[in-house]
Amino acid sequence: MFLFRKKKEVIGIDIGSSSVKLVQIKGQNGAYHLLNVGIIPLSPEAIVDNTLMDSASIVSAIRNLVASLGIKLKDVACSISGNSVIIRKITLPAMSSDALEDQIVWEAEQYIPFDINDVNLDFQILSPDSIDPAKMNVLLVASKKDLINDYIAVFNEAGLQLSVVDVASFTIQNTFELNHDVDPDEVMALINIGASVMNINIVKAGITLFTRDVQMGGNLYSEELQKQMGLSGSEAESSKLLAGESGNSALLTVLAKVNETITQEVRRSLDFHNSTANDERVSRIFISGGCSKVYNLLETIHEKLGVPVEMINPFAKIKYNEKDFDPEYLEEIGPLMAVSVGLAIRRVGDK
Repeated sequence: MFLFRKKKEVIGIDIGSSSVKLVQIKGQNGAYHLLNVGIIPLSPEAIVDNTLMDSASIVSAIRNLVASLGIKLKDVACSISGNSVIIRKITLPAMSSDALEDQIVWEAEQYIPFDINDVNLDFQILSPDSIDPAKMNVLLVASKKDLINDYIAVFNEAGLQLSVVDVASFTIQNTFELNHDVDPDEVMALINIGASVMNINIVKAGITLFTRDVQMGGNLYSEELQKQMGLSGSEAESSKLLAGESGNSALLTVLAKVNETITQEVRRSLDFHNSTANDERVSRIFISGGCSKVYNLLETIHEKLGVPVEMINPFAKIKYNEKDFDPEYLEEIGPLMAVSVGLAIRRVGDK
């Protein structure tokens, strides 16, 4: 965790395939304080398969959001996920972080399915290897330079500077650890389900054991509702969130079917981890993302997997003035803001 470091603050901006979310947080007097929060929708064509297809509309959304909130800060933290990001847990001979910095390109080549010259590399030394103390476990992250350059260009055009780039799964972990009490002996799955990507991160004592991005999310509900019930895109979006109040049996049937599909994908990831984890089996699941609000999804995951399932509350331990922020509104948008909160607690110069 990064707590109250005397480094320059950033705005956390999460550019998702359905909306742009923004959070600004200040660390002060031993606590985090909420300064700004906002969300603005994007057209379905703006981002397709994690690619920024309509940069102009994304720039416009960011500008409008920053201007409407009166934000003067220029440094931004954003996140990346999906097919352009590769995350591997690898085992290497034990060495210092500085020594690995010099060797990481050579070590990474055998694990990265892209030309090594086309990616940005980063790493985190996790722990000594439990079998061979002469080795260590390392988390290797590679992202395509083209993707990062696209984000840099978008923020520059919006009058901002991209200062920190994080991986969506890890921002969720930061948000979770900030707001929830963590048992260091417990293995937990942190699952963020957005419109088009599901980020799965299995952690224990702050260390990632397994992580995976799945190209699946809330859009699957909308697509099935349009196909099965003949709804328009906007009708499908509103219907999936109001299904519990509607009592429409056809609607609930479609949602239940997609809930099963998403649950099966979660099961696949947990089974893969559990099969190689000995006694480190997942004992609890925490969900975030807009999809987490779909009727009966959390209950379906709990019922099918037999594991307690809870919602992440990204504002649980963040202080705010109720004259400035409506608690009911923060509770309503909370599931959507987990990534942007995790970004907002980063600082310029963080590794």
